[in-house]
Amino acid sequence: MSDTCAPDQGITNQKTLNNKTLSARIDSLPASAGLWRFIILLSLGGFFELYDLFQTGYISSGLIAENIFHVGSAGVLSISDQAAFASSTFLGLFIGASMLAPNADRFGRRMTFMFALAWYGCFSLLMAFQNSAEGIILCRFLVGIGLGLELVTIDTYLTEWVPSHLRSRAFAFAFFIQFLSVPAVALMSWWLVPQTFFGLTGWRYVVIAGALCSLIIWFVRKNLPESARWLAQQGRNEEAHNVVSAMEKRCGVAESPAYVAPEQASGLPRKGTFREIWSFQYRKRTLMLTVMNFFQAIGFFGFGNWLPALLSGKGTTVTHSLLYAFFITLAYPLGSLICSRYADKIENKWQIVLSSLMTVIFGTLFAFQTHPVMLVICGFLITYSNAWLTFSYHAYQTEVFPTHIRARAVGFCYSFSRLSTVFSSILIGLILQYAGTQGVIAFIVLSMIIVMLVIGIFGPKTRGINLENI
Repeated sequence: MSDTCAPDQGITNQKTLNNKTLSARIDSLPASAGLWRFIILLSLGGFFELYDLFQTGYISSGLIAENIFHVGSAGVLSISDQAAFASSTFLGLFIGASMLAPNADRFGRRMTFMFALAWYGCFSLLMAFQNSAEGIILCRFLVGIGLGLELVTIDTYLTEWVPSHLRSRAFAFAFFIQFLSVPAVALMSWWLVPQTFFGLTGWRYVVIAGALCSLIIWFVRKNLPESARWLAQQGRNEEAHNVVSAMEKRCGVAESPAYVAPEQASGLPRKGTFREIWSFQYRKRTLMLTVMNFFQAIGFFGFGNWLPALLSGKGTTVTHSLLYAFFITLAYPLGSLICSRYADKIENKWQIVLSSLMTVIFGTLFAFQTHPVMLVICGFLITYSNAWLTFSYHAYQTEVFPTHIRARAVGFCYSFSRLSTVFSSILIGLILQYAGTQGVIAFIVLSMIIVMLVIGIFGPKTRGINLENI
């Protein structure tokens, strides 16, 4: 009896497999070790991007001690060289995210990803051997271009490969990996910046370590698969089928459907345009995320990049401020790891609102602390909220746009976080000079209140919804 029914049952199963859409196959991937290994591999590049990005606040003291950087009007642009250093970084990030990110829609996630990684690693290495403020600031600008392109591409890459029921959790875990770089650069700076080895000052070794490791990762990750959603969008359906089948095999799926060519030609690939992100369908989302990015960056980088200076403003020495900063920055990876336990249980837009509220509360408390223990505790909780905010909005902004304009739209909106930091880095330096730590914290708190309002009122829901249906 069972023998006679088996052929018909096999035909039925094959039809079911063949009729399963590409997005449904991706959403059906199990949370297996193979999938998590892929997420870790993708996150390793982000580790060194954030390592490089967070150098801004930690190596500046070494540059000042070596008499390369100067404070106040003695700087290259008649402002503090540290402020110019931070601003050039974020100007590069703005250009990379806004002008080059659309290349990920044109040439694919994988190729753009590998190009950006090599770009920023090479220019970061070159920066380590500069001896003038002008040379360092120029190299930092070029590094920023690669970083801006890389970070946008990682987000689109990850959201297109992860099942909808795991998206927020995957982003939280990915940022756990990436945020391990922050205490790493803080600890290395605390140890190396005051030192000199073989005629090279310590800040140079901090930069060299990140650049060399990023180039090593470039070779390790050459075998990453292209985004199946992007391949399908380009009309490369058989390639899309093959990479999904390979991912299913990696994740332990017993049987993948055979490739069936479309009965009708799908036509030319749909190419996104800048005008489309301002169409009636996406205009409100574009404006919402542009405002959110502009103000969240003030809270995130205003605290993260200026943490040692804020602590010094509380009366701690350079050495102690770097050590305190190390303990505070442990909250970046720990916060992301803890959040990964509940990230998929709360709507992403409300996670952005709640994490911003947490920054408001503990930012206000930080402004009134003078005891080292309380400074570290409040700083730790602000950093925890920043980690929570980061993975939430990185996941959120990639969910609300379709594949053919995802990198372009996210890059445009995300670039405003970089543009705001170009100016806020200078503004925070002035606020710190004239109004002290309390003034900087008040500026950060006001910015996070704006983030809460714009996302809470205008943000669509995305939790557990297939990307094609958001």
